[in-house]
Amino acid sequence: MEFKVVSFMLGNEDFGIDIMKIDSIVEFGKIIKIPESADYVEGVMNIRGKVVPIINLRKKFYIEDLDDEQKKKAKVIVVNLDNRQVGLLVDDVKEVLTINQDQLEEPPSEVGGVGRGYILGIAKLEDTMMIILDIDKILSAEEKLELGKIMENIS
Repeated sequence: MEFKVVSFMLGNEDFGIDIMKIDSIVEFGKIIKIPESADYVEGVMNIRGKVVPIINLRKKFYIEDLDDEQKKKAKVIVVNLDNRQVGLLVDDVKEVLTINQDQLEEPPSEVGGVGRGYILGIAKLEDTMMIILDIDKILSAEEKLELGKIMENIS
């Protein structure tokens, strides 16, 4: 079995998301901050006439955030999450790769914590390794509920 992933960068790390979960990739644009939202919620952005919440994956994964100048070069990967579009703010999008099942390993059991739930696996590539994310599990049920409430309040 093989599947295609869109690879992207967060800091010096390579990540990937199943291409079938991705709606589009857009340039980072004007963000409207939402008061009293979680720290990792960057705000909302108008993407092709739709108000889309933007999740800052650096903040979500406890990686030092980009400064304002670096954010101007960032990308937003728009994914479909529970019948809702959500934007994921990433440093840069690299390429589409085909991952074979034999290249994919489960994360080591020693890797604990909350993050283990949304890591689909570790892809072993020629010169690097890539963390493949399970986009459906990137937000907990409570976080999805909170995001839904934010979207209800602004629509």
